[in-house]
Amino acid sequence: MTMSPRDHVEEIRRLKFSIGGEPNPVREDLHHAVKNLAGELYAKDVHFLMEIIQNAEDNEYDEGVKPSLEFIVTAKDITDTGAEATLLIFNNENGFSPKNVESICSVGRSTKKGQRKKGYIGEKGIGFKSVFLITAQPYIFSNGYQIRFSEEPCPECDIGYIVPEWVEESPTLADIQEIYGSALALPTTTIILPLKSDKVEAVKQQLSNIHPEVLLFLSKIQHLSVREHNEGSKQNAVSAVSISSETELVVRKNIAAESFTLRLSAAEKSKSSERECNYYMWRQKFPVKHENRVDRRMEVDEWLITLAFPMERRLNRGTTSPGIYAFLPTEMVTNFPFIIQADFLLASSRETILLDNKWNQGILDVVPSAFASAFDSLVKGSEDVPASTLASFFNFLPTQSSTYAKLNGVRDSIRNKIAEENIIPSESFRDQMFFHKPCEVGRIVPAFWDILTRARKQGMTLHNLSSNGKSALNSAFDRDEYDEVLEFLGVTYMDSECYIKCIQGSNMASKFSVCDYLKLLCFVADKWRTSFHHTNMKNVPLLRHIIQDGNISLLSIAEATQYSERQICLSYDSTHASWLIDWNKEFRHVANHFFMPTVTQQALRSSASTNTNRERNTVSNWLNEYAGVRTVNVNDYAEKLLDSLHDDRRLVLAFAHFVHHSLSKGYISRDEGRNLCKKMPLLVTNNSKCVTTKRSGVLLPAKVSSWVKLIGSNPWEQKGYVELREDYLFGGYFAGVYSSENDILPVLVEHVGASDIPYLCPPDDAFPAVYSPLKKENAFLLLNWVRNLRSRGMLTDGKFLKCIKEGAWLRTQIGGSSSYKPPSHSFLFTPDWGNLLQTGSEMVDIPLIDQGFYDNRIMDYKEELKAIGVMSEFGEACKYIGNRLMRLASSTNLTQANVFSILSFIRFLRRRYLSPQDFIDSIKGGKWLVTCLGERPPVECILYDSDWKAAAQISNLPFIDQQYYGVGILNFREELQLLGVVVSFDPLNNRVADNLRLPSNLASLTDEAILLILQCIRNSNSSDRLVSILESRKWLKTSCGLKFPRECFLPDSEWGCILKVFNCFPLLSQDFCGKAVSAYKSELKKLGVKVDFEEAAKAFTSAFKDRASSASVTKENVFTLLTCFRELKQKSIRVPSDLPQSIRECKWLQTHHGLKTPKESILFNSDWEHLRPISWLPFIDDTEKGYGSCISEYKDELKTLGVTVEFETGAKFITTGIIIPSNLAGVPPERLLALLKCIRHLLEKRSDDNLTEEFHYRINKKWLYTSLGYRSPTKCLLFGLKSSDLQRGDGPFISQKFYGSELTSYRKELNAIGVTIDVSEGCQLIAGELHSHSSFNTITRIYNYLMKFEWKPNKVDDNWIWIPNGSDDGEWVSRQKCVLHDKDGLFGEQLNVLDKYYGKGLLSFFSSSLEVKNHPSVDDYWELWSGWEDSRVELTSTECLAFWVFISKHWSSNTQKLLSESITKLPVCADSGTVLLIDKDNVFIPDDLLLKHLFEGSSADPLFVWYPRRSSSSLPWTKLHGIYSDIGIQSISASVHKKEHLLSNELLMEINPTELPIWKELIRLILAFLADPSLEIDASKRQQTTKALLDLKLFETKDPILVNYSLELSSGETVERNASRKIRWDRETSILFTQCMDRSSKHKDNIEFATYFSQVVAEGLLWDNEERIEELSELIKLGWLLEFEEEAIGFLMKSKNLQLFMEDEEFLQSAFSQKSL
Repeated sequence: MTMSPRDHVEEIRRLKFSIGGEPNPVREDLHHAVKNLAGELYAKDVHFLMEIIQNAEDNEYDEGVKPSLEFIVTAKDITDTGAEATLLIFNNENGFSPKNVESICSVGRSTKKGQRKKGYIGEKGIGFKSVFLITAQPYIFSNGYQIRFSEEPCPECDIGYIVPEWVEESPTLADIQEIYGSALALPTTTIILPLKSDKVEAVKQQLSNIHPEVLLFLSKIQHLSVREHNEGSKQNAVSAVSISSETELVVRKNIAAESFTLRLSAAEKSKSSERECNYYMWRQKFPVKHENRVDRRMEVDEWLITLAFPMERRLNRGTTSPGIYAFLPTEMVTNFPFIIQADFLLASSRETILLDNKWNQGILDVVPSAFASAFDSLVKGSEDVPASTLASFFNFLPTQSSTYAKLNGVRDSIRNKIAEENIIPSESFRDQMFFHKPCEVGRIVPAFWDILTRARKQGMTLHNLSSNGKSALNSAFDRDEYDEVLEFLGVTYMDSECYIKCIQGSNMASKFSVCDYLKLLCFVADKWRTSFHHTNMKNVPLLRHIIQDGNISLLSIAEATQYSERQICLSYDSTHASWLIDWNKEFRHVANHFFMPTVTQQALRSSASTNTNRERNTVSNWLNEYAGVRTVNVNDYAEKLLDSLHDDRRLVLAFAHFVHHSLSKGYISRDEGRNLCKKMPLLVTNNSKCVTTKRSGVLLPAKVSSWVKLIGSNPWEQKGYVELREDYLFGGYFAGVYSSENDILPVLVEHVGASDIPYLCPPDDAFPAVYSPLKKENAFLLLNWVRNLRSRGMLTDGKFLKCIKEGAWLRTQIGGSSSYKPPSHSFLFTPDWGNLLQTGSEMVDIPLIDQGFYDNRIMDYKEELKAIGVMSEFGEACKYIGNRLMRLASSTNLTQANVFSILSFIRFLRRRYLSPQDFIDSIKGGKWLVTCLGERPPVECILYDSDWKAAAQISNLPFIDQQYYGVGILNFREELQLLGVVVSFDPLNNRVADNLRLPSNLASLTDEAILLILQCIRNSNSSDRLVSILESRKWLKTSCGLKFPRECFLPDSEWGCILKVFNCFPLLSQDFCGKAVSAYKSELKKLGVKVDFEEAAKAFTSAFKDRASSASVTKENVFTLLTCFRELKQKSIRVPSDLPQSIRECKWLQTHHGLKTPKESILFNSDWEHLRPISWLPFIDDTEKGYGSCISEYKDELKTLGVTVEFETGAKFITTGIIIPSNLAGVPPERLLALLKCIRHLLEKRSDDNLTEEFHYRINKKWLYTSLGYRSPTKCLLFGLKSSDLQRGDGPFISQKFYGSELTSYRKELNAIGVTIDVSEGCQLIAGELHSHSSFNTITRIYNYLMKFEWKPNKVDDNWIWIPNGSDDGEWVSRQKCVLHDKDGLFGEQLNVLDKYYGKGLLSFFSSSLEVKNHPSVDDYWELWSGWEDSRVELTSTECLAFWVFISKHWSSNTQKLLSESITKLPVCADSGTVLLIDKDNVFIPDDLLLKHLFEGSSADPLFVWYPRRSSSSLPWTKLHGIYSDIGIQSISASVHKKEHLLSNELLMEINPTELPIWKELIRLILAFLADPSLEIDASKRQQTTKALLDLKLFETKDPILVNYSLELSSGETVERNASRKIRWDRETSILFTQCMDRSSKHKDNIEFATYFSQVVAEGLLWDNEERIEELSELIKLGWLLEFEEEAIGFLMKSKNLQLFMEDEEFLQSAFSQKSL
């Protein structure tokens, strides 16, 4: 009888949980196990939703039911639990069974385990328990069950979570019906979750954000909804949604895959419209690989991979879209534009898959293959789909990298697979679409696509859109929006050759309209630097230009830039273009300039052009910079013409007219016209060719000039002055423009500079006319010429002006007689200075211009006369008189009377209130005054008086010789002063200093003279010179006699005591110049006298060092010095730092160790008494022979100088003064403690705990007593609590029994002297005693100690490992003789396997510290094999397998080299099942199974190398096969020799192959294969190749076609076998022999014949391309199996992306039509 649901629940409570019986002994464990799993399994509180959905998907549903899952949140507390909100879950499944109820009352007992094949997606067995994270009491109503659970332990069994409790009310079914809706039928199963108060918001938020794609990969649930049930809608906080899925009925199936379209719709209450998205679904199966199997999926043999491609915007409700599903969404955002669904193993939280799990890795490994298949189906699955639609599919490629490294591997694999597929269409400009591999297409830049479009509109035929085997990418793909996709696939831009071939082949440059022509040039210009600069584009004719006959021609960039025949030009102003073209014809293109057509130039320059400003600017810049096109204006063009006119009189004259008309039309500026005229050649009279370009000046034609009246013929012809021809006076027509007679000459005057007197600008050269007297008219003509030149600022000093100034052409009067004089020697008379002439004439004669001769008109040219040198001013007259006097002085000495005349003339001028300055300036520089030092200029002379007496004693000055001139010279003091003579003494004047001369007897110098010297130093501008003179003389009086200034000291009362320590310093005498000398302290310092404390201190320091170095610092010197330091300190005088520093550094203090520096000395006190027996220290000598006890009175001063005066600071001396006695008893405990106390003081003063190396050297003796005897400090340990892992006898621990317990208080000090304090640092000392032990327990204890502190030996190869032999015996061995593990048990005789003796913990110590290898190495295995080769004939399969498994796992180039060179025997299988070792040269790899079958059993010994009988994941056959090949084992296919048997002619029957129904389609298939672009075989060659088949003679025979195979062994034996091969092709005779075959025979015969036939044909055709033979052979084999049926062959070609080109079709038709004829 069936048990009721309630009875069933009661039975569970009674039997499982002992409710009503004995307490359950494991109930506490059950309670905690469930609680921990429910609380820690998930990272988020609300993952219960995924578990609920998963459970609903796994539920069973009646046929015809649309599986649905509904979530309703209500504020009603229908459970009476006090919950503020309750979640109800409704599912229209079949309902809970008793087995389901039992499962939910257990842990880990899911009814779905092992049911993956049946479609179950859940597996954990505790998924429902996750609801306890949001509720304390879940309720289940299903199939009559009304139960609830509680997280609190049941009072009756003390277990929570899994104990069911029957529910009578709260809620009732009526309560549930009211929430669901009274008008609706209640679903079978209802789960009620009264929410915990702190989980309400989280649950509502998760329900509001439930992802619409949650149904995407569920096979059952088709509808899911979320809503909230409250009395008022304002209380609703959950965003309601209804999600539905619908699958398209049409399912497209492939071999192992199927595809369909799934539509998801999501309707949200907050939004009026419903959102939909179609997903292209691809579902494909893959076999599970053995190496990827896991225990949780052992029953699964196939992976089912589903990929979803959203065709519209994905549904997401504002949340992130997961990229990986395990039936339900994870939280992994992959950044991939498609979704991956598979039976992944999830992390406990369901947030991510287990990326390192080998099951999941296997799935991810096949995802790229599924994607490649799906993508190929998307792109090629539909016919007549436009390219623009296909392009959008490429957005499904994973161009963005993922945040998960493992998924980036998937991404890379997808890219690699797609890269090998013919998947991207090219641009063919036809209806047919051709697909290529990504590497076989290239992008066209957008600008060229525009050009191609324009070319097609203008009817051009486009060719050559390919380059280097690449075709142009389809234009629908070649867009910016697909940049990332194309970059991901590695599609790059076409190289420049593609554009070059297309532009040139289509003749775009000549066919384009002007607008499109500029766009073409703009494209080339944009890409020139980056793409075309160094390519053949230079040779493409691109540049349009007008040639001589007026037609348009094309020129390449290379021709335009590399050759000079043609220079392409643009007019700067397009309106001038026709003007320049017309004149270019006039000049017959003499400059090789050719202009681009006018319309082209207008399009480039005009804003009215349809081309953009950027295009116009780009083309213009490119034409100028790279194409050699010059942009010229009219002036530029004219400049170029100038270089090409040469001596052509017609062109020279035409150029003048061209310039004239260009000026008149405003095409060139006046400045440009002037510049051109300066450069242009001229027609002249004074040249044999009548043409010249070299000229310095231009004279008007003589016919119309007046310059000949003054000059006569051209005197400056040699200077480059030319005379114009009369050709310029006539008119004429040029370039269709007329010039009148009067047009050209004005231009030449204005711009060439053709001129006439008085406007003529002469060269800087003399002309003969002015060297003779000039007529009055010519004189005025010359003056007018000078006036004009002067007004233009062109009258400058030079030969021209000089000849006018110095030529004797000007009429003058001297003393009433007339003569012609140069203007520079003439005066123009004025009344203002007539009296001066009368007075001055007493000394010199003055020539005056004859004004009467020139009719007094000469006064109108006063300025011109002045310009040419005529004198007319008072100052000039004075200067003239002075210069004449000075010339007189230079020839003869001026007499006393001359001098007094000069002085009297100056006095005369002053009295007449006339300035004598000009006269004075003319004479004061001459040497004409007599002084005591000879004749001198006035400015160097002095008029002596008594004030100069002191100065005369120390200097050599030029005083005027009063004995020569007499006392009368003193009457002219003022005049002399005006001339520059010094007439009074000035102490600030530098004359004394400049003429300093010390007397020979320096002791005779008076105080006044010495003070004057110091005053000169102070005031002189050349004080450095004075100092240099004085500092080298002994002239200063000191306490040590006359001294050089640098030797002297000027003492000071404040610091003078320092100079009294030693009696060696020369001090300036107090009587020296009195106290006045103190005022010259700075001057004395400049001379070198030491006047500052710093200098005195420096000198004292030097003297002190000298005394100290010679050990001559006396006791009195010491006390004087210390007393001086005391005084300086009392006066608060700052002592220079160098002084005490130097004293500190010198050895001058007498100590018990001899002379020492202060810092090396100690002032003794009683604190040092205890260390005397074990130290030797430098105490200051305070004995009577030394400094005596009074030295201690200067304790402060000594301390200041660096002497150690306290015990605490003197501890440092112990490091160098310590003396360890050789007698070990010399350091008893009390002295050790005293020493440690001293070290303590020392360490307190240091920043670290390190003592000196010398100290450690001194104490490095065996004087510390340990448990193992006396040891040096560095070999000792201090035993403590942390040493409890060891015993005192395990190492050299200091004996605390001997030294007492106080020793432990000096841990830091002991550590400082080298004793090891920290037990963790004593490993090396403990290990050093290791070999002294033989007890296994002791050694193990020490090993554990060493392991604890990660000790490693310095020499790891020493014998550190103890191999026990009993408890107290054994052997020490090195690590090379040991290994931790030997899992296969192969090395028991070779190595010591440590896991036999030691536990797991110490094994890790041996590995990490002693570097013992975990397992045998490759070398160990090689030695093992070598031993087998030498001693064993047979192996077991287990041994052999273990050996080669290890080799495969450790395979590398080194392993390969080792085995290749060393191994001599290899394993083979014996009939008995054992493994034999056979000579390596007699063993072969069975790479050809037909040959293996043929040769098996043909030799006494097995021929084929051993392989495991069962395939093993640890040693795949392919891996072992590769190893055998790498170590040099020959393959059977490469080792056999083949020989074909002769055929009998009598049994042959000839057949015409073209009559065979298969032959034409065979040729078609082969032609299509050979047309593959990757083979790079042109049409003629592939037709020639296939023609070999067409020309074949076919003979059929009934006898078998046999081949003899022979195999030579190293022993000399030859093994032979015969085999039938069905077909043979004799290439020499072009005969194909075939064995008769019945196509209706068995499949074996059919596939065998197809195999041999396809292999022979492929080898015969592709004998020179062995890499592709196998590919063609497989294709022909497939065609044979299809019986070469025409439609089947057509489909086969399309599936392989093979096509037949038109020329191949024509060849095929022609071949078979001829054959039929």
